[in-house]
Amino acid sequence: MILFISDLHLCVGRPETTAAFLRFIDGPARQARTLWILGDLFEFWVGDDDLDDPFHARIAEALAGLSHDGVDIRIIVGNRDFLLGTTFAARSGAQLVTEPALIEAGGHRIVLMHGDAQCTDDLAYQRFRRRIRSPLCLALLRILPLKLRRALARRIRQNSETARSYQPGQFFDLNAQRVETIFRTSNADWMIHGHTHRPACHILNVDGRECQRWVLADWHDKATWLQVGDDGIRPLSE
Repeated sequence: MILFISDLHLCVGRPETTAAFLRFIDGPARQARTLWILGDLFEFWVGDDDLDDPFHARIAEALAGLSHDGVDIRIIVGNRDFLLGTTFAARSGAQLVTEPALIEAGGHRIVLMHGDAQCTDDLAYQRFRRRIRSPLCLALLRILPLKLRRALARRIRQNSETARSYQPGQFFDLNAQRVETIFRTSNADWMIHGHTHRPACHILNVDGRECQRWVLADWHDKATWLQVGDDGIRPLSE
């Protein structure tokens, strides 16, 4: 059995979500063979040196306990926590995986990703994404003092929330052509991703094949996950 979660946005300011995550780790996750975290585990992550923060250390230790009990933990970074690195992986017992990732489970070929890179109709975000993840920008971020990186992350988050407030009805989903291309090139028949916070199962016809795009829910209201096993795929919640 494999479990998939994303978009928990864990932070000190959301204690209910943190409590739900710890219950999930101590409960359903321990029945899994593999736990996939498909991005935005944290509200923001400014570098692995922030593991000295007690909150971040607590999350890493919870994952490490799950890994110690034999559950394979794999993480694809999201747009909020793309600076997760090898130190966090070692501390938590997780493996960082580059997207898109391909797996076989439940008799299906499944392609996994966070999803933000495929929202190509959001031109402003894609420009920002290219800049912030460029080698030069990443190198600069890593040499900035931790305090300054935290302040920068808060500013970026505030700017993002302000932009959404001025465009309340605007929503950028994954680009349909990009999705079809991924199904075609990967030969997958299922896709699982997060990012949009709009849980659904979209049925597509790609070159005569029925393909399913499963969108994970965020954890703002409750703990939710997808379970894939020999009996198929099921959305579950606490």
